[in-house]
Formats: sequence, C-alpha cells, structure tokens
Amino acid sequence: MQHNQTFGEKIFDAINYIFLGFVGLITFLPFVYVVIASFSADSGGWPTDFNIDAYRYIFSTQTFVRSLGVSIYITLLGTALSLFTTALMAYSLSYKQLPGRSKIMLLVLFTMLFQGGLIPTYFVVKELNMIDSLWALMIPSLISAFYLIILRDFFSSVPTELIESAKMDGAHEIVVLLRIVLPLSLPSLAAFGLFYAVGIWNQYFNAIMFINTPDKWPVQVLLRQIVVLASGGLGDGGESVAFYGESVKMAVIVVSTIPIMIVYPFLQKHFAKGALMGSVKG
Repeated sequence: MQHNQTFGEKIFDAINYIFLGFVGLITFLPFVYVVIASFSADSGGWPTDFNIDAYRYIFSTQTFVRSLGVSIYITLLGTALSLFTTALMAYSLSYKQLPGRSKIMLLVLFTMLFQGGLIPTYFVVKELNMIDSLWALMIPSLISAFYLIILRDFFSSVPTELIESAKMDGAHEIVVLLRIVLPLSLPSLAAFGLFYAVGIWNQYFNAIMFINTPDKWPVQVLLRQIVVLASGGLGDGGESVAFYGESVKMAVIVVSTIPIMIVYPFLQKHFAKGALMGSVKG
C-alpha cells in the first residue's frame, strides 16, 4: 500500500533535493571548467576561443602516448591479477577446515591496522628485483585485505550442498571455483575490479619511488610533472607546455580521467550489491 507523504515530508524531501543538487553542482563545476579550459587558448579568466590545439599537441608527443599506454597496461594486467589472487585466497580461506585458517586471517587483519612503512616496502621491492620494473606498480598492492575479507564471507555463504554436489560429479576445487562460485559472485568481482582499477590507474607515488626510467612512467606521473612541477614540456620536439598555456595541463587531466569515467557507468549497478553481498550474510 502506497504511503501518502505529509506536507512536512514533502518539504523535507524538497530541501534534500535542493541541497544535494547544489552540492552536486559545486563538485561538477570544476570538472566542467577543466574540460572547457582544455579546448581554449586563453589562460586567464573563464576560457574562450575554442580549439583543439592542446589535444593535438599531447597526442603528437611520444611521451604522453607512451605514458598512457603504460597506465592502460598496468591497469588491465594489475586488475586481472588482483582479482585472480584475491578470489583464490578468499576461496581457500572460506573453508573452515583449512589448517591454520584463523592464524592466516589474523595476519590479514593485522595488515589492515599496521603496515611495514615506506623504507621496508622499498627494500622488499628491491630484494625482489622489481626496481624500475612495471611489476613494482602491481605486485606490492596486489591484494586488498578489506576486499579479501568481504569476498571470503560471500564464498562462505555459498550453499555447501551446491559445492558438494559438484564434487560428487567429479569436479575439482578449481572447477568449483570457476564454474560455480565465481559466476555467483560476479557483482562483487565487478565492484572490486573497478576499485582495483581506479587505485592502479591513479597511483603515482609508487611510480615515483620505484620507477627510474621516464619511459616507464604512468600517465599520472607525467601529469604531476606537468601540473605540479611545471617542468616545461612533454619531452618531445622541444616545445614547452607554457607555449600552449594552461590548455595542455587541462587536456592531460581530461584524458587521464576519461578511461575511468567510461568504465564507471557500466559497473555502477554492481556497487551496492557487490559491496554488501559478502558483508551481510543471509
């Protein structure tokens, strides 16, 4: 039976809509300004004089195209590896009869509260011979303890009768995981996959710390060089960023943001269901 709102409830909803709309507008306007500025030749005031010189310039330089390729590569490969290893570990820890399960979970929980720190992390990466390697941008943050725990809780909620039935038909653990458990957890995998992808795509501190060769810089490091350090150019052709004013900086920001914005709408519907699926057991 439909509930008829009172006058007070209608006023409350209207105030909420107005307030949230105002907040949304405030957060959206800076991005609109960046997009407009990237198509403008003016560097002061509100941008005008539409042109695409900035985009033509950044895509004509090997440095930016190479950095964009590095970011795409580590994001795709790193996300796939993170989902694969997280799912394998979560599935193993979902078995209550696993020897040492409680101790392993204690170690996982410990990493959520305490971390080794910057210097120990650097030495670990160095001892693994990953300095100046793209693996240093994927392996150190391969598994998120938070996502692992949620996924493990969901795997634990899968009916044991379903798994036992598959095993009676001769299915091994890998077959059970790939054909039964993972298809049931696609919303969680989609949500966590996007979270992993955003984290890898946006990282720049690890790249600054572990990558010594500029040719291996991801696009976020190049963006930092242009916007923060104002180093004077993208590295090719001797032209400087200052020659094009602020438009090149804005264009790099837009291009580095677009890939995630394209993927986000397709996975948005899985967020709430995927994140809550393992946190609330029915």
